[in-house]
Amino acid sequence: QVQLVESGGGLVQAGGSLRLSCAASGSSSSIDAMGWHRQAPGKQRELVAIITTGGRTVYADSVKGRFTISRVNANNTVYLQMNSLKPEDTGVYYCNADSLVLNVVGGRGYWGQGTQVTVSS
Repeated sequence: QVQLVESGGGLVQAGGSLRLSCAASGSSSSIDAMGWHRQAPGKQRELVAIITTGGRTVYADSVKGRFTISRVNANNTVYLQMNSLKPEDTGVYYCNADSLVLNVVGGRGYWGQGTQVTVSS
């Protein structure tokens, strides 16, 4: 089993920045892909960004150029630096991890409890 614990959410004004963190513990040596999904009120959960152990990254078009995903493999911690935040970035952000990239793309694997991000206009 793998446990994921997120931190770093909060309330910020439009144009501001936040940094989310997610630490994996337990049987985390099997983890390759780590990523972030988000769910806005009344909307489906969507993929935000993914990073592999090798450093490959994938971003949703809506966050390209504003968000940066990074990772410290030694302690299986993933970060999401969010800049130039917009009100439409509001939602619960979930950390997601698995041994297979496609599982994280598809929203399968291990999940954290989520952290709220609210961007005011």
